[in-house]
Amino acid sequence: MGTRIGYAAGAFDLFHVGHLNLLRHAKQQCDILIAGVVSDEMLREVKGIESVIPTAERAEIVRHISFVDDVYVETMPAKMDAWRDVQFTHFFKGDDWRGTDKGLRLEREFAEVGVEVVYFPYTAHTSSSTLRRALDAITAGAGAPALASSR
Repeated sequence: MGTRIGYAAGAFDLFHVGHLNLLRHAKQQCDILIAGVVSDEMLREVKGIESVIPTAERAEIVRHISFVDDVYVETMPAKMDAWRDVQFTHFFKGDDWRGTDKGLRLEREFAEVGVEVVYFPYTAHTSSSTLRRALDAITAGAGAPALASSR
């Protein structure tokens, strides 16, 4: 059996415990873990959102997590583009993707090149979207209780 190269991609904006869990679990399943940090441009194009933390800073934060061996900044929307550059053998994603159109498409594409897709439990009690809503509420004058109620 060869070296297991894992790839876990995400925006990693407003870094939270769900991100940490994904990276921790991924590292337990591979020899080398590369974290894919989706660029600001790709977040705009694919998700229609603006990052709070710029790409270079998000990459720097993720690079210094002990489970992460390297960081790859995604500048193309297709995960196959990342695979061509990185040559990972395992792709890690939260199980909120399992059974979705996107998840099934990824599984098919990666199966063609021998990449195994591995899903981990999604940390349901926290997400970047929840944190964004809490920050929006705080900015709008709702105060600190908005953050507490988002849990």
